[in-house]
Amino acid sequence: MTNSTRSGRNSTSDRTLQILGMFNDQRIRITPAEIVLELGISRSTAYRYVQSLVNEQFLESTQDGALHLGMRVLDLARIARAGFGLSELTVPAMRQLAATHKQTVLLTALIGRSVVCLEREEAPDQFVRLSYEPGVELPLNAGASALVLLAWKPRAELEKLLTGATRRFTENTITDVDALVTRLGKIRAAGEVVTLAEVDQDAIGIAVPLMAGDDEVVAGLSIVALQSRFSDEQRARALHDLRDAANRISRRLRRAHPG
Repeated sequence: MTNSTRSGRNSTSDRTLQILGMFNDQRIRITPAEIVLELGISRSTAYRYVQSLVNEQFLESTQDGALHLGMRVLDLARIARAGFGLSELTVPAMRQLAATHKQTVLLTALIGRSVVCLEREEAPDQFVRLSYEPGVELPLNAGASALVLLAWKPRAELEKLLTGATRRFTENTITDVDALVTRLGKIRAAGEVVTLAEVDQDAIGIAVPLMAGDDEVVAGLSIVALQSRFSDEQRARALHDLRDAANRISRRLRRAHPG
């Protein structure tokens, strides 16, 4: 294979990945014209990349010509969550927590610089349902589900992760990196975190870490609820049950990853 052939293939791979990377929570549809403009390529080249992605079911085309992510992406997300190795350990406990407290229970993990919801459980008779979907990226600097993943990171790594990545959602959101690092130290000392209205005005989050070692947080287990429907007594019971479930899961994680 010649160098030019390798370069061409790498360029094609890069472009298709860039197209997929254009999607986010605020942008679930894109158009071929946007691809041409943002990637600085010709219409014919954009069409070739799009057709390849559509043929492989990574993208789907709508009647008006716009594009959205296809079923192949959902399949990969499901496989990735299963391969992460936590679902079989955590889902039974999550279902029990959801059934007991009638609130949304989340399993989250830090993947690269992204906080990702791996699993969500809700009770069938739950009165209020919150829109957290498996595979969705959550804020990095706000909310119990994210902060519990960061609290055990070394300061240098935290500064690298957070610099330029903080966003404000409510008046309670901390965006200053130094203030956030200080808060994370307090969370680590407590071994748990409770957040109030940091991402959504009426939301409360309670989270504990799942540990495979003394300082090795592999995921976060959390309950997310509406403050108006979650009394102090309910909060205390939920935190107790979260700790208990996390301790059981962490013991199994340590046995699965000795040393």
